[in-house]
Amino acid sequence: MPGSRIAALGHHQPSRVLTNADLENLVETSDSWIRQRTGIATRRIAEEAESVIDLAAAAAAKALAASGLEPSEIGLVTVATCSAIDRCPSIAAQVAARLGVPSAVCFDLNNGCAGFCTALACADHSVRAGAARHALVIGAEKMSDVTDWTDRGTCVLLGDGAGAAVISETEREGAGIGPVTWGSDPTRGHAVRLVDSWRPRFAQEGQAVFRWVTGELPAVAREACHRAGIATADLAGVVTHQANLRIIESLTRQVGLRDDVVIARDVVDSGNTSAASVPLALSKLVERGELPSGAPVLLFAFGGGLSWAGQVVTCP
Repeated sequence: MPGSRIAALGHHQPSRVLTNADLENLVETSDSWIRQRTGIATRRIAEEAESVIDLAAAAAAKALAASGLEPSEIGLVTVATCSAIDRCPSIAAQVAARLGVPSAVCFDLNNGCAGFCTALACADHSVRAGAARHALVIGAEKMSDVTDWTDRGTCVLLGDGAGAAVISETEREGAGIGPVTWGSDPTRGHAVRLVDSWRPRFAQEGQAVFRWVTGELPAVAREACHRAGIATADLAGVVTHQANLRIIESLTRQVGLRDDVVIARDVVDSGNTSAASVPLALSKLVERGELPSGAPVLLFAFGGGLSWAGQVVTCP
């Protein structure tokens, strides 16, 4: 049975930058208040005409080009998103059409902020089972569409963007995607949610989420490393869901990392982009050369559901 690996990455963000100073004109807040509680300085906001499909297709096109594969070689396309308006055809099918992917199985996956890591595991399982040799996995969100711009507790958090990965089969030992650690606690699903099904708005119970992530999930992150057969001290990098900087730093501090490990902090510049945050941050780190090819990296996402998913991967 073959394994799978991340062969290439790509990302895309809208050009419009929304600063903390801009938000001071919308709600009662301040740059210092936002930075102290979230660590966020800026976020990217899509134009009204720019859709989740546009974001996803742009990131996917970059990943596909970097992989060197032809569109006809892609056998599976999946998009992790919770903010897409389109129901059918799926965002994945529309992305496949734009990229000229002729006959792949296409589906969207909604597992909130844990969506990309969940979709990555599904693609990994498909490649290992021989259902596809190459897969395109995308996390894409236009969170500005579901933001309550009158709620100062949440509107300062969210941003738009997309990240994508091409997954390919491999026979090389230790150069792939490790076993997934995933699950959910649906009894606490109300803590992060989109309310009102026709005009959804993001809402969360921030303190409850902070306690859950920092109190219960460090052990889950360590379990993902254990299943991959790697000690946390041997990781080269950690890319968690970019919820806010306080959560990221508290969570990673408890995992047991070396002082020089690379920790993704893209939330500072991009805000919380839900299912897009992990591939967006990972793609940037690889593009900048901060994570070299072959480096072992823990991906770990968590959020609405309450759900979580994570795995150790090697960088392309």
